[in-house]
Amino acid sequence: MKKYTIPVLTMLLLSGCQTYHLSTQSLLEQFAGVKGETKVTMLIVPPFVCYPGIVRGNDLRKITVLDKKEHEHTFPVTRSMGIKITQKSGKHTTFYVNTLLLKDSTITGDKTHFFKSQITPIYFANISKIELQK
Repeated sequence: MKKYTIPVLTMLLLSGCQTYHLSTQSLLEQFAGVKGETKVTMLIVPPFVCYPGIVRGNDLRKITVLDKKEHEHTFPVTRSMGIKITQKSGKHTTFYVNTLLLKDSTITGDKTHFFKSQITPIYFANISKIELQK
């Protein structure tokens, strides 16, 4: 077991999530026809007790973003895909893309898939940067 520890730790340290960005306008355009949906995640806890995690989310299936060199990429929206929104005040908010909802002039979402843990709504006018973490 010890002979595998160093290679595994090295792989974990060298691997990271890729970060892409998009503008507020691009986000609004991509979410223009998106509808809300209820997402259910089953959490199984020994001894075989199931807890349904119910959160609201969107039905977006693909999202288009830009990399550091401004090349466009389109990715399927997955349960593990995160979005990090930086406000003009410097405050960062990170949550899941598939829970992102646009309401009036704000963005809302959930920090987890297992129970309702909504973020504080963010006004479009207060956004300075939107990053997608894949």
